[in-house]
Amino acid sequence: MTNTQAANWYSDDSATFGDRVAAAREGAGFSQEDLAHRLGTKLVTIQNWENDVSEPRANKLQMMSGMLNVSMRWLLTGMGEGVESPDAPANGDLKDALVELARMRAQALALSQDIGHLEKRLRGLAKDNAR
Repeated sequence: MTNTQAANWYSDDSATFGDRVAAAREGAGFSQEDLAHRLGTKLVTIQNWENDVSEPRANKLQMMSGMLNVSMRWLLTGMGEGVESPDAPANGDLKDALVELARMRAQALALSQDIGHLEKRLRGLAKDNAR
């Protein structure tokens, strides 16, 4: 495979949005269930995205791109920072480290969201107690 072919493997001409979501999810080491849980969606929602039945809203697209360590542009068009083509050589240790980093980033994002929800709840309780 030439560099041009490898660079265009996930382009609009070669792959669909769903293909890119599935490739990025697998590259990050997530199951469909994992991704659904982390995004706060149902499993069927992820399946519909990967099967090109539907597409996520902008906020879910942004969260997903961060969790999967790819750009939103790549998810939508195949251009930009994404996953390598299936035939591209990859150093096993490097790939494992990148998968671990993506997993940790997803955990950090989920934790940040949980902290935000707790902060909102505490502010509400503080207002109630002030009355």
